[in-house]
Amino acid sequence: MICIYGGTFDPVHFGHLRTALEVAEALEAELRLLPAHRPPHRAQPMASPSQRLAMLERALLGQTRLRLDTRELDRGGVSYMVDTLASLREELGQTPLALALGQDAFGHLDRWHRWERLIGLAHLVVMTRPGGALPAAGPVAGLLEAHRVETAEALRARPAGGIWLCPVTALDISATRIRELCAAGRSPRWLLPDAVLNYIEAEGLYRN
Repeated sequence: MICIYGGTFDPVHFGHLRTALEVAEALEAELRLLPAHRPPHRAQPMASPSQRLAMLERALLGQTRLRLDTRELDRGGVSYMVDTLASLREELGQTPLALALGQDAFGHLDRWHRWERLIGLAHLVVMTRPGGALPAAGPVAGLLEAHRVETAEALRARPAGGIWLCPVTALDISATRIRELCAAGRSPRWLLPDAVLNYIEAEGLYRN
């Protein structure tokens, strides 16, 4: 099974890395961190694509569970997940494919470009945290009711079409807060890998 975890990673931090590792282990899957070139639903990243890629490379150095997938950076333009999953499906054939996303993102899935196609291309792994809410009504709630499965094994049994809720550790770390600390001349140490922090400081990223 292949699982992808998309984001801007501006910068990548332990909140990303810890949840990615937990999902990979729960699925017994290869998990690929997939940086977006231009996200369609949020502000554009402050760091350039090459800088965000460099930070991810440093964060993943020396480990084997998580990998890096640069197809959205290579493709350029607006990064629509439906196009990314379609390209992966073409490469993987009938290999099970999953998209990991947070509860908040899942709750607004119907705002994504051609969102109805996603479940036909991949499974959805919704990373849940204590106190988080799932949609109780509307099209996303209907999607969950129709496709929810109870185990990771159910995802591995077919190429796509399932939705599984995967509990992950709640780390209250955000890239926004890290950028704010850097802009204020304060240290974000221990919120992200030292190698990433060293790169941020060397490049002068996120300063006013």
